[in-house]
Amino acid sequence: MRFISETLIEQAAERLNASDTAYEHALDALRAQQPVLLSYFFTEDFQAFTQKEKEYLLYLLLIIWEACRINGEPLAPISEEQVSQAEELNWELFQEAAGQGFHQKAGLCFEGYAQEDLLAFAEDALVEDEGEEEALVSPEGREAMFISLKTAIDCLAQAARQGTKS
Repeated sequence: MRFISETLIEQAAERLNASDTAYEHALDALRAQQPVLLSYFFTEDFQAFTQKEKEYLLYLLLIIWEACRINGEPLAPISEEQVSQAEELNWELFQEAAGQGFHQKAGLCFEGYAQEDLLAFAEDALVEDEGEEEALVSPEGREAMFISLKTAIDCLAQAARQGTKS
């Protein structure tokens, strides 16, 4: 997949935030074009998240999705096997850093990662702002949400590679 820059991510967020309709169109496009990826975010693994966390996670996924759409590359359909493999590899990477903090674990994911800006977007979105009264994401949910978003990015990058071969 061509590199998705911070500027492209910001454009995607602006498009998504432009209206409720834009959000719904992005969700509909994801549902139609990548149903397996969307359904991954509604599996029982996500039941531990609060309702706010689930909504926020979907919002972050849609920004990533919209950035990929703006990028303009054809995307092959993502399979359940691809999602499962990517998620397993990401959890293994995090397990290697057991006992370290979130940023140290996330930092391991950046080494040689082609979509660094997308990954940085995911990490930054899951860290609370100093001025926030209530954290949107619990410390317990942060790692799982990061792994989920990284899994989505990995799968979309793979889908782009397969889409350009077709």
